[in-house]
Amino acid sequence: MYNVLEKLRAGEVIEGKDKDIYDRGLIGMLRDLHDQIDAAVAEAYGWPEDLSDEDILLRLVALNKTRAEEEAGGQIRWLRPDYQNPTGAQASKGKTTEMDLGAVAKIEKAPWPKTLPDQIAAVREALSEMGEATPDQIARRFMRARTTSVQPLLDSLAALGQAEKLEENRYAA
Repeated sequence: MYNVLEKLRAGEVIEGKDKDIYDRGLIGMLRDLHDQIDAAVAEAYGWPEDLSDEDILLRLVALNKTRAEEEAGGQIRWLRPDYQNPTGAQASKGKTTEMDLGAVAKIEKAPWPKTLPDQIAAVREALSEMGEATPDQIARRFMRARTTSVQPLLDSLAALGQAEKLEENRYAA
């Protein structure tokens, strides 16, 4: 159903098997409901409705950082104070403000190389930059890279002495 919904949102023609799914799954209604939910959530946050997924994520990360700083300062925003904090106890100050809660900047991923020699070189360079990483952490640095593709490359680099395999599926440059 959601594949048909994505095709509908992309403006593609719905035909054949997808038309049957569209009709039986009431995809038009599903799209309308999702649009209403998206609009209500955007309104609740005070954001424009036309934000991209990436912009939404960046705003949520920034909001999370702000809330963590508030809570570290003792300000708690209870959703249901009678249930969550029935005694009205004041929160004490924490250490969250010292934590790095992540960057709010857009992170560009490099494309995953097409040839095996280029993939090996890219994995070796990424591991050198990171110092120590898991195959999953390295795969996330590239568009369309899979952990299952990175793992054997790291094992090969370790066998050649160009990387060191550590405990818990971690590798070091």
